[in-house]
Amino acid sequence: MRIKLIWKFILVYLAVTVVCFILISTAGARLVDRTIISRKSIDLYNEATVISDDILRQRDTLPSIHQKLSAIAAYQQSVIWLMANDGSIITDSSSPYSEEPVSRVEGFDRVALGTGYYSTGRFFDYFNEEMLTVIQPLSSSYNMNGYLVIHMPLRSFTALRESILTNVHQIAMVIFLLSLVILVLIFVWVNIPVRKITAGAKEFASGNLKHTIGLKTGDELEYLSDTLDFMASELDKANSYQSAFIANVSHDFRSPLTSIKGYAEAMQDGTIPPELHSKYLGIVISEADRLNKLSQELITMKQVNNSGKRVLNVTDFDLNAMIRTTAASFEGTCYEKSIIIDLIMEEDALTVRADLTQIQQVMYNLIDNAVKFSRNNSTIEIETTERYNKAYIVVRDHGIGIASSEINKIWDRFYKADTSRGKDPRGSGLGLAIVKEIIQAHGEKINVISTPDVGTEFSFTLPVADEED
Repeated sequence: MRIKLIWKFILVYLAVTVVCFILISTAGARLVDRTIISRKSIDLYNEATVISDDILRQRDTLPSIHQKLSAIAAYQQSVIWLMANDGSIITDSSSPYSEEPVSRVEGFDRVALGTGYYSTGRFFDYFNEEMLTVIQPLSSSYNMNGYLVIHMPLRSFTALRESILTNVHQIAMVIFLLSLVILVLIFVWVNIPVRKITAGAKEFASGNLKHTIGLKTGDELEYLSDTLDFMASELDKANSYQSAFIANVSHDFRSPLTSIKGYAEAMQDGTIPPELHSKYLGIVISEADRLNKLSQELITMKQVNNSGKRVLNVTDFDLNAMIRTTAASFEGTCYEKSIIIDLIMEEDALTVRADLTQIQQVMYNLIDNAVKFSRNNSTIEIETTERYNKAYIVVRDHGIGIASSEINKIWDRFYKADTSRGKDPRGSGLGLAIVKEIIQAHGEKINVISTPDVGTEFSFTLPVADEED
């Protein structure tokens, strides 16, 4: 059974309150007793010192001394003795004067009382209750003449202790009431936002990822709310992307498969005569290559998703030589469209430090896009320069261009330009996404500038290899 947050607050508050009152009543009472006894013992000791000095100085008769001690004892509500060294009580303020010793404390031993100026207890079992005792030696000419002893019942401090503890309890009660009000306010401030966050989490769990919590508290709860809203938004985007992914992949696979199946059936049933088989087999092979390319691109994207980043095999290689080789592979396609690839290179060789295979894939995808969207009888320029230990690579075509509304979308996976701009049915929509991820994995950036009906320019950088390496 789940316990609601309010009951947890109440249980913790009650537990703390009970523990605090127990501590005040036990440890607090002991501290108060100790403080009262310490203060009172100092007062009694000072009083005993004054009395003993007066007795030794005045040299009064014993009846006179008894009278004075009785008066002082009555005022202090205490018992004052004059004791001999052997424990005999010469005079007792609580008893009438007598010339004979009033009584004797059996087993009296001053050393047994310790070195302190006061002690508590029954004073060698003479009293039937606990007493605070202060003992002051009476000595003259280095001779011990006896002791002045003042006793005060500890029960006489009970009223003072209870009075102090009552005040402490009252103050504690006020503090706990104030803390209860603060606790209620904190609970309200926390519980309401938590309920909203919980309700939002339930909405997200039920699949309503468009729900927003929208908490505005200006604290960590608002941060948590914003984080959950952002998470839900990203999950919603991921779901949308997944739907688009499935739709695009289904479409891209269906089209070549339909062509392959159609041409194969046409050749099988004789619709396509044998003399044309070679031509249509070439189309079938082309469609199969298209499927293979799409599969490889999907595998590449999955590897990046699983690892979170690309693994690079960085080496030093001649960038210009690699570009020449890659551009030569498009000779047949360019010949069909009467496109010229113009290589503009400052130096015959430009050595860079990067992953040769992946940079070659970048150049292949960029040149493939440029050829795809270039007009017949146009020119594609590939330019390399070196500045500030960076190699700058530019691929520029004079084709249909990209609309400004689509310029930021071309890096999205499976995104294809609008049909009116010449959408190529052979494309997978993964090429530029792969290009960007490869360049970013190298710690570099890629930029694009495009004007509709004028052309498009892609540019990126790579680090130049150190000469000593």
